[in-house]
Order: sequence, then structure tokens, then C-alpha cells
Amino acid sequence: MTTYEKLKQDIRAKPRTWVITGVAGFIGSNLLEALLILDQKVIGLDNFSTGYRRNLEEVKQLVSSTQWAEFRFIEGDICDLDTCRLACERADYVLHQAALGSVPRSIEDPIIANRNNIDGFLNMLVAARDAAVQSFVFAASSATYGDHPNLPKVEEEIGTPLSPYAVTKLVNELYAQVFSTTYGFRSIGLRYFNIFGRRQDLDGAYAAVIPKWIAAMIKNEPVFINGDGETSRDFCYVENAIQANLLAAATIQESLKGQVYNVAVGERTTLNQLYHHLRNTLVTNFSHLKSAQPVHRDFRSGDVRHSLADIRKARDLLGYEPSHRVLEGLDEALGWYVSLLSRKDS
Repeated sequence: MTTYEKLKQDIRAKPRTWVITGVAGFIGSNLLEALLILDQKVIGLDNFSTGYRRNLEEVKQLVSSTQWAEFRFIEGDICDLDTCRLACERADYVLHQAALGSVPRSIEDPIIANRNNIDGFLNMLVAARDAAVQSFVFAASSATYGDHPNLPKVEEEIGTPLSPYAVTKLVNELYAQVFSTTYGFRSIGLRYFNIFGRRQDLDGAYAAVIPKWIAAMIKNEPVFINGDGETSRDFCYVENAIQANLLAAATIQESLKGQVYNVAVGERTTLNQLYHHLRNTLVTNFSHLKSAQPVHRDFRSGDVRHSLADIRKARDLLGYEPSHRVLEGLDEALGWYVSLLSRKDS
């Protein structure tokens, strides 16, 4: 039995109250589903700026009515301190996922990125501290590594941020450190590396590359690759992120808190490799993809050229062990996206 499997047994045996910010979003809704299946009480907070009610409705269909009854939703904004305090009342654990993601969006509007990702984060940190929650886990980002050239990325070595989004995520980590040393409130940051999977947004200008490409391929629309396609990422399926959040939240060793951990698979995939895998998998059901080719365009401002995580710290200290490699996650995610797009067209 793995560390994670044992943890899930322990969580189910001892229900707790969890707060998930950004609960209607991609990762937040997946965390909600996982916790309700484990018979936990969940308080969810979201203002629907990037999340969707349909995500919550989908979770409702996937859990029992008894489990769904343990979910309390607060429609509100993390930029309002009183709302954050309300969410944290009598909570045991906080999983802070709410943020405005996307490097391009932060470049276009750094002020709103700062407001949500820094002011909102600080509000949640203060509310959780004052509520004396047992654990505060927050979504950090691999963008924090910035222009540091070394691969793989290790937690102790970061460079200069390359976008306003990266700055906001670095500031989150700095605030977490200050709250640890000043107030004794120790949290855990999870540096996500290109998380993907079911319920990830496939619409809009800021959709992530995997859902955007899947949708374009199915609809027979152009697939754009920024640069030569040899840019690489450590793509990580959402089930791995769920595991990391629960392991981090449940740790009782104080020495493991007040730190950040990479959440990834430890494998590097180029955009060209990603494109060909998606096309070759989808072509069975979408014959128009047989002759499809991507359209290359200029590199995108603020993008890191290569990204690869060293996950030894999370593995050794938290017991994290990815359950899905890249291709396994892609194959599982494809089924969800094909189903979603089929429902939209019907």
C-alpha cells in the first residue's frame, strides 16, 4: 500500500472540514470531487471569474447525494477579507487554489493579477491564521523558477521572474515564509508544473495548451505552436496534483511545513511531441486529422524555454509518487474532452 493509499483510508476514517478556494475551477473542482468521495466536509469559495458552475454540477453528478450534502458553497471573492474569514471559520484544512493564472493575461493586466494573486492570497493567509487552521496548502507555480537555466528545477534554486504572474507567485512564497517566522503559522506551497486534466478550460484566449489543442483538433481548426515546437514542459496530470495536496495538508511533521515542493512527473515533453501524440490518438475517431499539421508562430513573451522538475523532495518528505505518467494522463483526459465537445455539439 502506498503512502497516498494509506492516507486516503485515514482521511475517510476521520472526517475533517476542508476549505477549497477556487472550488469551481479546474483543480479546485477536482479536489472537491476527491474529498467528497472520501466523505469529507468541504467549504468551497469561488467568484466564478475563471471557474464554472458546470464544474460544480459535474461533481454533484459524480458523488452520492449524502456526500454532496456535506458541501457548502460560498459565492465570494478572496479579495474580500470578511469573505475569507467566513470560509475559514471552524475549518481544519485550507487548500488555496484561487488565482488568476496565465502568463499572457498577467502581462496584459498586471494590476488585476496582483490584486487577485497577492492581495487575495494575503487575505486567505490572514483568515486561516486567525482561524488557527491545522494546515494551509497553497498553489505555487513553476513560473517562480524564471530564467534560472538549470534542469531539472530544484526548490532551492530560482531565477528572475519573467512575467507579472511569476512575480505574484514568488510573493506568495515570500509571504508564507514571513508568516512562518513572524507568527509561527507554517504553510506548504506546491509548485505546480503544467497541470492538465478533466474540467480544464478549453475556451477563451487564456486556455492552457492541452485543452486548447484538443478542442482545435476535434473541430478541425488550426493548432498554433509558439516557436519551433522544441519548447518543453513537465506536464502533470491532475490526479497527481490532488495527491500532493492531500499529502501536504495531512502532514503532521512540523519540519515539513514552511516549505515548497515541486508537483510534477519529472518528465520533459516538447510541444512537437505533445502535438503528435494528441493527433495520433485522436485520428482514430477524427479522420480529418490524418493530414493535419501545426502552424508555427513567434515565441510568446514571458515564456520559459524549458521546464523539468526534480520531484525528489516531495517524494522523500511527503511520500508523493505520481500515479499517472504524461501519456497515461493524456489518454485519460482525452476521453473527458471528447465527451464534453460531443455534448456541446449535440
